[in-house]
Amino acid sequence: MNSRFHFLLLIPVAALWLVAASQAQQVSQVQSSSSPTSSSTQHGGKPASGAESRLDAGSVSNGAYRNQGFGFTVKIPEAWVLRTEEINAREDDEVASTKEGRAALDRTAPSAPLRAGEGGCPHTRGCGRVLLSAFSRPPEARAEDVNSSILIAAESAASYPGLKEAAQYFGPVTEIAEAQGFKIVNEPYEFVMGTRTVARGDFQKNVGTRVMRQSTLAVLARGYVLSFTFIGGTEDEVEELVEGVSFATAAKPRSH
Repeated sequence: MNSRFHFLLLIPVAALWLVAASQAQQVSQVQSSSSPTSSSTQHGGKPASGAESRLDAGSVSNGAYRNQGFGFTVKIPEAWVLRTEEINAREDDEVASTKEGRAALDRTAPSAPLRAGEGGCPHTRGCGRVLLSAFSRPPEARAEDVNSSILIAAESAASYPGLKEAAQYFGPVTEIAEAQGFKIVNEPYEFVMGTRTVARGDFQKNVGTRVMRQSTLAVLARGYVLSFTFIGGTEDEVEELVEGVSFATAAKPRSH
């Protein structure tokens, strides 16, 4: 891809998901009380400050995640488990535990918003948020097959100076993917999905006797980069997850 741009300390959420996948998708222990997709689950949590306050957290009900603010819906397979709130809380704790992280949180307060080129944003807090994290089985449960999963995140486009189109987002994503042993199956390309122009990149990695496949979609919307990351053990499985994404006209922001 010829189009390149400088990015600061922020590692794309899609790339972080690739790193997690390369480590057998094992994450730290999370509460076992998370609700399955069969019940209606609100993902708003307590109101956030700074850039996050402009994010529509969306909600899960009747087997689908819906986000009216960004204008999209994603189907979630039956009986999958959600880990959105736990992942956001864990990442917040990790950032707050470091001096640099506390400074980043301070910069994202309403009185001092983070500006592009001002030290970057080492974390999704203040720059964006994980909107949905869903797994075919609890991520702490070990098994031989690939734990299929969906990750949707919104990151501030201002954190990527020079970012003009969604395909550019795959510059840093691809670099980290290759460093983790993933191979590019299809070079990033753009296509139209509903009302949006979407960029897509496909990766895969051999994990023992298995092949882990990942497809990431990226969209620019309302000053954010939306990334949709799907992981599965077969191409058909990943494609079925991708086909569960639909875009419509986003809701207009409320005037204050």
